Amino acid sequence: MVSTQSRSMEAALLTDRAQTLERIYAKTYPMVRHYVREHGGSDDDAKDLVQEALITYYEKVVFEQLTLTASVTTYLMGICKNLWRQELAKRARQTALTDTHADLAEDPTPDAEPPTASLMAFVEQLGETCKSILVSFYYFGQRLEQIATEHGYRSVRSATVQKFKCLERLRRAVSHLTIEQFKS
Repeated sequence: MVSTQSRSMEAALLTDRAQTLERIYAKTYPMVRHYVREHGGSDDDAKDLVQEALITYYEKVVFEQLTLTASVTTYLMGICKNLWRQELAKRARQTALTDTHADLAEDPTPDAEPPTASLMAFVEQLGETCKSILVSFYYFGQRLEQIATEHGYRSVRSATVQKFKCLERLRRAVSHLTIEQFKS
């Protein structure tokens, strides 16, 4: 069930893109800003989220991949909430990683137990390209499209193949270790 408002918004978007996007932005931004502030973000974070959501919305409208059953602002708000949750999770991981590195630097106590292995040490040994691809994909959650662009691959398929090769090299490098050696 596609609403008449949704159809008219899509038509306006295709005929007068700039003005329509500005109108949608003006309507959506205050709600997103409120949500982001309530969940530990800034106005700049909210602006980034709305812009990313608008790009997603616009692309889906242009490529006719979208059938809205709610208002455009509701749809954009949903995208922004999901993006903000992902951003908070990423920030939490970065904070945890920073804290872990700080703890390791402060307490280099020798143990009688067998040495534990750091997966990151093995990733470092793969080289800068593989490290960048694997960390971008698995740690930061970047999409392969973005990784392909950043690394200059001609297609997403090329980035996928390279990620697979890097992952296989990592698997071979750690295959002789047990899971106990990765626990801290």
